[in-house]
Amino acid sequence: MQTQDKTFVVTGAGNGIGREVALELLRRGARVAGVDLRGDALERTAALAGAGDRFTSHAVDITDQAAVAGLPEEVAAAHGHVDGLLNVAGIIQQFVHFAQLDDAEMHRVMDVNFWGTVHTTRAFLPHLAARPEACLVNVSSMGGFVPVPGQTLYGASKAAVKLLTEGIYAEQRGTSVAVSIVFPGAIGTDITANSGVARPGAPSPEEEATGAAVGMDPAGAGEPAEKKAASGQAAQTLPPAEAARIIVDKAVEKGDYRVTVGKDATFLDRLSRFAPQRATDMIAKKMASLLG
Repeated sequence: MQTQDKTFVVTGAGNGIGREVALELLRRGARVAGVDLRGDALERTAALAGAGDRFTSHAVDITDQAAVAGLPEEVAAAHGHVDGLLNVAGIIQQFVHFAQLDDAEMHRVMDVNFWGTVHTTRAFLPHLAARPEACLVNVSSMGGFVPVPGQTLYGASKAAVKLLTEGIYAEQRGTSVAVSIVFPGAIGTDITANSGVARPGAPSPEEEATGAAVGMDPAGAGEPAEKKAASGQAAQTLPPAEAARIIVDKAVEKGDYRVTVGKDATFLDRLSRFAPQRATDMIAKKMASLLG
């Protein structure tokens, strides 16, 4: 679908990939309703966009089902209708073993990553279905198909988003709603700080997995990391703006069913399907020191 003059709801629009997705859509002539827990972060996005009334801010906690239920009416009042929903908002967990996570943190991660996506999708899907063409784009994670030590619950939440989205795709086949699932690799965001994780400046789970994957070829055969780096093939962190461009190009405009963002995500996606145990053992071994 074309983005010009269309209206999109973007969760997590106050920072990181969500902000860049909102800005990219606005650059292409769309209208955007930015959703985030923090109103001040949305104000910063609005200032960066300079798009006037084409961008509206909606400070909503997506874990609050009642608050989310009122969003479609708010967005319709500001923009008239909704042509697309992009669920980008997400948080990670503390970098600890599963057994060390307390119940409150487990629920928080699932509430934001999975149930937040469920709430917004349920609220907006009827409105999307009423449009001549529309899109639903849910952001999972590379951690949703390859396990990262110390991020087991985070990975489970993103795997749940994956299967949820695939199920909705199966139900929406033949309708006006294109459904896409996105798997970002290592993106240069500050998700650790935004998640309240006690490792400010630490790599994201995707960056950790990417670092573990450096030195492996696409067939899963080992190759020294130094050789990879020397040949310019070492995995690199992708700028959020570039990630946003890929998401809008492939998921929104082309309507691709499955979008991997970055060479690292593409490689690990293939390896995890070709040799799932090998992919798991590879990352676990290379990251054994992460948890002590």
